[in-house]
Amino acid sequence: MTDTPRLPRLNEQAPDFDAPTTDGRRTLADYKGKWLILFSHPADFTPVCTTEFMAFARRAEDFAKLNCELLGLSIDSHYAHIAWMRNIKENFGVEIPFPIIADLSMQVAQAYGMIQPGASDTSAVRATFLIDPEGILRAMVYYPMTNGRSIDEFYRLLQALQTSDAKKVATPEAWQPGEPVIVPPPATAAAAESRASEGYETTDWYFSTKTIA
Repeated sequence: MTDTPRLPRLNEQAPDFDAPTTDGRRTLADYKGKWLILFSHPADFTPVCTTEFMAFARRAEDFAKLNCELLGLSIDSHYAHIAWMRNIKENFGVEIPFPIIADLSMQVAQAYGMIQPGASDTSAVRATFLIDPEGILRAMVYYPMTNGRSIDEFYRLLQALQTSDAKKVATPEAWQPGEPVIVPPPATAAAAESRASEGYETTDWYFSTKTIA
C-alpha cells in the first residue's frame, strides 16, 4: 500500500520546490519577500489554458504593483513551454512575461495536490495557490479541466488578503478596494455590549463595518 501524499494546507508553509522553468531554475526561496501566485494548467497548446495564460499575462503588471510574481506549471518540457509561448505571441499578439515550471517528474504537481485522481491522473488540474512573502500558503483554488479560471478574481483576492493583513479586518463577499470592511466581532459579553458605541456602522453586535483609507 502506497502512502497518500499530504496535501498542502492553508496558513502553513507552502511546499518547497526546485524546478526548471523557461527562465532557468526557480525555488520557493527565490520569492521570499514577495507574494507568489503559482498556478497549474493541464497542457500546453490547449485552448482553455491559452485563454488563461493570456489573461494572466495581461494582468502581470497589475500583480507586480502589488508585489506579486506569477509562476505557471504543467507536466510538459520547457521546450514545449517555450514553443507554446512563442505560438501565443505569434497567433494572439500576447507575450508571456512570467516563467513556467517544466514538471515532467510531477514532483511539484504531487506536492501541491495538482494531480487529482478521477479528474486527471497524468495532467495537472487548474490549481491556483497564493503564497505570502514568508512562504505561507494563504489561499488555494482548484478548477476542473473543462473550465477556465477568472484571473480578475485572483487579483481581487490578493488585494483582499493584503488588506486583511495590513488592517486586521475581514472583507465581505465580492469586496473591492474602497468598499467597507468587516470589523472582527467582539470576543466578550462586555465588548459586545459596548460595540454599538465604538463608532462603527453596526447592524448587530457581531456585524460591524468601517471604511478604511
